[in-house]
Amino acid sequence: VLQSSNSLKASYEDWLLTYGLSVSPFHMRWQTALFNRQFYNWGRWKPRFLYLWFNIGMVFGIIAMFGSVILLGKTLMQTLTQMLTEAPKAQNDRMLQVVVSVPSSGLCLRVVPGVNLPVSQLTYFFSAILISGVIHEVGHGVAAIREQVRFNGFGIFIFIVYPGAFVDLFTTHLQLISPVQQLRIFCAGVWHNFVLGVASFMGLFLLPAILFPFYYTGVGALVTEVAEDSPANGPRGLFVGDLVTNLQDCPVYSVEDWNSCLGDISEKSQVGYCISAATLQQLSFPAR
Repeated sequence: VLQSSNSLKASYEDWLLTYGLSVSPFHMRWQTALFNRQFYNWGRWKPRFLYLWFNIGMVFGIIAMFGSVILLGKTLMQTLTQMLTEAPKAQNDRMLQVVVSVPSSGLCLRVVPGVNLPVSQLTYFFSAILISGVIHEVGHGVAAIREQVRFNGFGIFIFIVYPGAFVDLFTTHLQLISPVQQLRIFCAGVWHNFVLGVASFMGLFLLPAILFPFYYTGVGALVTEVAEDSPANGPRGLFVGDLVTNLQDCPVYSVEDWNSCLGDISEKSQVGYCISAATLQQLSFPAR
């Protein structure tokens, strides 16, 4: 339709330009200058503090770069080893996976949507990616303004289903500043992501205190899911939302207690009773 009508095509392009939109196959982008004043306010706030802040970020970024190279090298070796040992058919059946690094353990966790990442959690997953991307780009933008690089605008994009953010900087200014200044700008993004991760972990750790008395622990193990083929499933079994406080005579105050009690019970000899199906059907249980 747009190709057949030049006036309609021009109107459509003007509309996209007016609202800062850019649309192409599998990619949509929105850019605006609405937040420029706020970015400049952040970039000019407490110059000495920002100088120290972004210098720390530069050091962290350099260290993280070497750590990433080591991690990627290790992952590459593991992948090559797996490819050499797998059968050709298994290689063809390999699914596209996202690799997320776990710094605390030095391992890689493969996140496969729909497999070890439930589809119901995709909204949280992509929201976390978008928030992380925005914080990342805010770091670049504020650092660039502090280094006297012209800031043109901020934007958000969606590539297929992957959300992200970006900042538009004046390239000529970026090329004229010293390498150290460039490093401060380039490392600011990952530095802000690291700070966001630490703050999120602290918030998660302090959540019981923050939400008290609406959030409490140490009263039992909460049932969040019951497998369909589990003996505990059914009208007389467990339901999502049930709170398990005891397993036989073993008190349960947490998930760790649940696992410990199951381990202790499995090691002990159990006493059971044989009841006919007819008798079992005659027994009455409270309906829920």
